[in-house]
Amino acid sequence: MALRRILAAVRSRTPRLTPLSTAAPKTREQPAAARGPVRGRGAAEAVRPPVPTVEFDNAQEAYRSRRSWELVRSLLVLRLCASPALLAHHEQLLHFTRRLLGQRLFDRLMKMTFYGQFVAGEDQESIQPLIRHNRAFGVGSILDYGVEEDLSQEEAERQEMESCTSAAERKDGGTSKREKQYQAHQAFGDRRDGVVSARTYFYANEAKCDRHMETFLRCIEASGGASDDGFSAIKLTALGRPQFLLQFSDVLTKWRRFFHQMAAEQGKVGLDAMDTKLEVAALQESVARMGIASRKEIEDWFRAETLGVSGTLDLLDWSGLIDSRTELSKHLVVPNMQTGQLEPLLSGFTEEEEQQMRRMLQRMDVLAKKATEAGVRLMVDAEQTYFQPAISRLTLEMQRKFNVEKPLIFNTYQCYLRDAYDNVTLDLELARREGWCFGAKLVRGAYMAQERARAAEIGYEDPINPTYEATNAMYHRCLNYVLEELKNNGKAEVMVASHNEDTVRFTLRRMEELGLHPADRQVYFGQLLGMCDQISFPLGQAGFPVYKYVPYGPVMEVLPYLSRRALENNSVMKGARRERQLLWQELKRRLYTGNLFYRPA
Repeated sequence: MALRRILAAVRSRTPRLTPLSTAAPKTREQPAAARGPVRGRGAAEAVRPPVPTVEFDNAQEAYRSRRSWELVRSLLVLRLCASPALLAHHEQLLHFTRRLLGQRLFDRLMKMTFYGQFVAGEDQESIQPLIRHNRAFGVGSILDYGVEEDLSQEEAERQEMESCTSAAERKDGGTSKREKQYQAHQAFGDRRDGVVSARTYFYANEAKCDRHMETFLRCIEASGGASDDGFSAIKLTALGRPQFLLQFSDVLTKWRRFFHQMAAEQGKVGLDAMDTKLEVAALQESVARMGIASRKEIEDWFRAETLGVSGTLDLLDWSGLIDSRTELSKHLVVPNMQTGQLEPLLSGFTEEEEQQMRRMLQRMDVLAKKATEAGVRLMVDAEQTYFQPAISRLTLEMQRKFNVEKPLIFNTYQCYLRDAYDNVTLDLELARREGWCFGAKLVRGAYMAQERARAAEIGYEDPINPTYEATNAMYHRCLNYVLEELKNNGKAEVMVASHNEDTVRFTLRRMEELGLHPADRQVYFGQLLGMCDQISFPLGQAGFPVYKYVPYGPVMEVLPYLSRRALENNSVMKGARRERQLLWQELKRRLYTGNLFYRPA
């Protein structure tokens, strides 16, 4: 089938899943590739300076890199972002101001205020002074070309519906065999709605995807030229037709749910994903009763050579069965819980759709190779839950291929999702078994309002944690698990992408308890340009690897990005209020001490 061939393509030249050991589920044995002394530790540890104490309350140190007029600008912008009335009409106000002032004066006004606060410059040349300045104070850069199409809602919905519907579905009058979560819905066609902190791409044609790839390539080149330890971020929805991501996500979700249905038959309910194991003998009986193959064929699928000698099968083994190299893949069916009928798991694609999928994978490969050549780590951003299973699986395949000596490809985990911990633990365990280097970026998530509204309207389980406190607990649980891995595995790395001061303090405390030194460069921190300088710069000046997400592009073309930054600052009012207090404190100190015209050294 078409999708099996695609899976074969993404898995070419990657290692097979090794057989299961008979160790207890909680054993955290490291693969051979990660054994030995942890990077930067051992004999060198004795001569290291002690880890400096990071103070987030010291306004003078936090803003040592900023001139006084920049502090005034930050205060003004953050204060405007705190005005609900202004934010409610900000698009109309921007339009009116541009008509009143004219384009040239409007551009200058924006560069003095919102654009200057959140955007580094118009092109790769103009952003270099800011990159060098931040680097001098210990803060690196993650470059992102922030230009977005200014589509109307109607045009965005039209493009989304066309690009997420297959030829077969159009032929059948829009009828889809995918679960409703993985179908396109007109009411949610504009994926920008309710999203304040993520850029959105809409598919038009393959040439547009090629242009996006070229943009990402330029960002990678600029990141490599700016430093020897840079990051660059990409989104997979920019690289191909989203129909593929929807259909592949549907396949992966159905197959994973089928595993849990089999586990429920064996009385294994409510366990963490890594602790759920199927008894192979009982599984063979269940599959035989489904009548999809002979008993001999079924016994051949679940052999000790492929599944180890433990007599059990876990979710990683199960996921590995969706592979063109297994005979089982020819018979993949799952029970439809509504009809009770067995249905094929894999769908067919037209020749054109299959070619579009191949080109998407080729673009991913081009970017990963370029990042490898430039010495830049590539972060694959997380997206909506109906795309994310496919995005994570494709990112994992890139990690298998490119994360051989060190983590070059980082997957992103959204900790506002109920299954975030299972996703982190499964991927980390897979990296251990296969011996490649785990790289992760942990975020809370950017699509909460949209995801909740979509689940409620369409009628599927809300994928988001029920409360903000539950999301915080999930973030710290996932982070703690990864940090414990880093203690024994010098080739794993994580980026703590958070504006939450409590989370940063939690990370610093656990690093100290686990003996993770900032010089090891295994734990990175990330914040957006123009936000939370009182976190970023104290970390950088204390020697911790910290990065600003640095967007750039022409003024008019980054206005959608600026709108979201304003909305996001309003949505994190507690942190913004504290930031404003520190800014006032430092401004008053400079005024009273005669340092109002302070220039950073």
